[in-house]
Amino acid sequence: MFDIKNLKYNSDGLIPAIITDAADGAVLMLGYMNAESLGITLEQKKVCFFSRSRQKLWLKGETSGNFLNVVSIKTDCDADTLLISAKPEGPTCHTGARSCFFEDIYEDENAEQAFCLDDLMKLIEGRKTNPKEGSYTTYLFEKGIDKILKKVGEECTEVIIAGKGGDRAEAIFEIADLTYHVMVMMTEMGISIDEVRAELASRHVVDKKIKQEKMK
Repeated sequence: MFDIKNLKYNSDGLIPAIITDAADGAVLMLGYMNAESLGITLEQKKVCFFSRSRQKLWLKGETSGNFLNVVSIKTDCDADTLLISAKPEGPTCHTGARSCFFEDIYEDENAEQAFCLDDLMKLIEGRKTNPKEGSYTTYLFEKGIDKILKKVGEECTEVIIAGKGGDRAEAIFEIADLTYHVMVMMTEMGISIDEVRAELASRHVVDKKIKQEKMK
C-alpha cells in the first residue's frame, strides 16, 4: 500500500486529482487537493478539494448535495497526480452536466465511439422525463407498464428462439432488443443499473444459483 507521505505536491502544496465515475470510468472532473483536503477525503470517504480561487477547503457537494463518494484512490508512477474513483450523487458539473468535460475541441468523425449501458439508460430516462414526439421509447412510457412488460415477454421468446436455432448473429440482435426493453421496464419502475450491479455482486452469481436453490 502506498504511503501518502510520499506524494509530491507542487510549490503551492497542491496535487491534481482526476475524478472518475466508478460505474463506467468516465472522467467527471479535475480538482486540486492539499494534504488537509486529502485527509478529509480519506476520513469522510467524500471528495474534498482545496479551492485555488477561494483559497479554502471545498467539500464537493456541500452546497449542491452532489457529493462524490470515494470508492478508491490511486496515484500515478511519479506520485504527483491522484486518480479517484467515486460514486457521484447527481451531476458533477456546476452546469448540471454529468461531467465537466463536455465541450468538444476535436473529434474524429470516423472513429468508433464507445457506448455503454449507462449511456443507454440515460437516453431512456431522458425519454421518460422529456417525452419526444415520434420516439418509440416515449410511446412505451405513454402506454404504461403493461405494454412494456408485454414487449419484455415477446423479446424473451425471441431470444429463446434465436438461441435454440444456434444463430449467433440473430441471438446478439435479440439479446440487444431484450436488454433495451428490460431497461425501459427498469426506468418505469425506478430501478437503477447500480442496484442491479449491487445485487449481482452480493450473490456471486457466477458460482451460486441462489434463486434456483430456494425453489427446490
